[in-house]
Amino acid sequence: MDTIIRSDTQSRYKGKLTGAKPPLRPKHVWAVRTRLQLANRLRDLALFDLAIDSKLRGCDVVALKVVDLAPHGYAVDRASVRQRKTGRPVRFEITEQTRQAIEESPPTGRRVQSIPVSRMRPGRSSEHAAVRKTVS
Repeated sequence: MDTIIRSDTQSRYKGKLTGAKPPLRPKHVWAVRTRLQLANRLRDLALFDLAIDSKLRGCDVVALKVVDLAPHGYAVDRASVRQRKTGRPVRFEITEQTRQAIEESPPTGRRVQSIPVSRMRPGRSSEHAAVRKTVS
C-alpha cells in the first residue's frame, strides 16, 4: 500500500491562469454579443446581456424568470433581485438592448409559476391519492 509519486507528471494548471480572472473588456463583450446575434441565440443573448447589466452571480442570473423582468409582457426599466449568497437586494437598470433581447427571447416550455404542482391528476378525487402504510 505504498504510494508512488511520479516526478515526470506535470501539473494540470501549469501555464494556466488560476484564481480570479480579469474582467471582460468592452471589445470582448461586443464580440460575444455579436456572435450570439449572428447565431440567432436569443435566449443566450438575453442572459448574457442581463448578466452584464446586473453584475449578479451566475446562480442568481439563471434563477431569474421572464415574469420577474417582464411582468406584463414588456421588460421593466429597473429590477430588484435578492442575492442568494448574501440575501441583500440588488437594484439594477436594464438597458434598452437587454430589454429588447428579453422581449424577443423565446418562451421556455417550463411553467413560470413557482407554486408546486400537485401530483394528482386533475379530475381525480383525493381518495385515489397514495397512502403510506406504517408497519407496527
